[in-house]
Amino acid sequence: MTLLVISPDYASHLYPLATLATAWRDAGERVVVATGPATDALVREFGFARVHLQLGRGSNPGVIRAEEQPEGEDDSLRGFFEATRVGAVETLAYQARARGDDLLWNAVGVARAVHDVVERVRPDTIIVDHLAFGARLGLASSGISHADVVLGHPSALTLGDEVYGYPPAWPRAIEPDPAALEELRLLSEQVRDDFTSQWNSALAQLNPGATPSVDAFAETGDVLLLNYPEELHEPHRTALLPRHTFLGSSVREEAPDAQVEAWLAGGDGPVVYVSLGSFLSARSDLLARIVEALHGLDVRVALANGSTPRALLGPVPDSWLVREMLPQVTLLRHASLAVSHGGNNSVTEALTAGVPLLLLPLSTDQFAGAAAVERRGLGEVLDPNRVGASELRAAAERLLGAGPDHADRAAGLARLSASLRARPGPHRARDALSDRAVRPHA
Repeated sequence: MTLLVISPDYASHLYPLATLATAWRDAGERVVVATGPATDALVREFGFARVHLQLGRGSNPGVIRAEEQPEGEDDSLRGFFEATRVGAVETLAYQARARGDDLLWNAVGVARAVHDVVERVRPDTIIVDHLAFGARLGLASSGISHADVVLGHPSALTLGDEVYGYPPAWPRAIEPDPAALEELRLLSEQVRDDFTSQWNSALAQLNPGATPSVDAFAETGDVLLLNYPEELHEPHRTALLPRHTFLGSSVREEAPDAQVEAWLAGGDGPVVYVSLGSFLSARSDLLARIVEALHGLDVRVALANGSTPRALLGPVPDSWLVREMLPQVTLLRHASLAVSHGGNNSVTEALTAGVPLLLLPLSTDQFAGAAAVERRGLGEVLDPNRVGASELRAAAERLLGAGPDHADRAAGLARLSASLRARPGPHRARDALSDRAVRPHA
């Protein structure tokens, strides 16, 4: 039996997809990952085979740097980073304008490459990243049954009157101007229509008899898997979903790291884990403010500085653990607080470990994800472009302390953590696909 995993060439996408695939590997089945060369080493770390499939111009094996991207993608990435410094709506508008060229890059070529991969691998089961639109177009146009995995917040799949790229919820600390929001909504609707037109044009080339889509962002596979805890999802959205399975979280196992283990064993006091992810670690100004905020607290800090040079962080105590990349899952298991941009991997991994979150959302689905954490009382959310070091420090103290909300938050985190650990995402995914017998028709 063979499982085919289709993933963009980005570590942040590959890690949860590969973690899901470990349920098949551990059952003695063959796993093949179709992705680009940048993540080849990560595929091999999991013990999987790789076949080449290029789903976009860019790539990211762990920390992304604009200067390492292909021409055109480098300037796009720099523009994105600059937009995050202006504000939430400006960032979402920037992302919206780049969407067609990004998510449907070389759509017909990618779709036909996927046909070739399926023909060569001859898989029994296929799981594909929801955001790999070209790959899903190839599968759908050929009637190849597959499981569609939404790796981010579930709002990545639009429901009802939602529009892709327009957050269905905002945390309290971020209050966009109503007029700017209306402009963003109109822009997102136009992008949706243009994107759907591109999808339908490619679909007609691949399968002239196929039914056109009304909203390509609302298209999904034969089986829908959501890498998210159902406990955090709004019931009204759940009621609108097609047949689905909430996976909870996909928390990978990490190889032992001698330096990290020695650091963890070398001191007492609460551990604060800080990371802005593989992309947004470029926000050196925000990382420096976080460093300033935590500097005066009686905590031990493990900070992943990513693409930000250490010199731009400001004074860092010698006792802190600072590296470009850190084993996030390992450190979260020892942490008392996580400070994050609110990416779905970071959020679900922290919640699996029962760690409260201090979130500073900057783009895409991070706003809706942060709003859900705030709504459930599992952390706090601040505006990354307006918050000062003193406000960050006060929030960290509240989340680390024993204030009036501490007992309720601790109890909620403990319940959710126990649920997520009792039935891990890989087992939920394999059960869902075994029950529904997803098979390729080609």
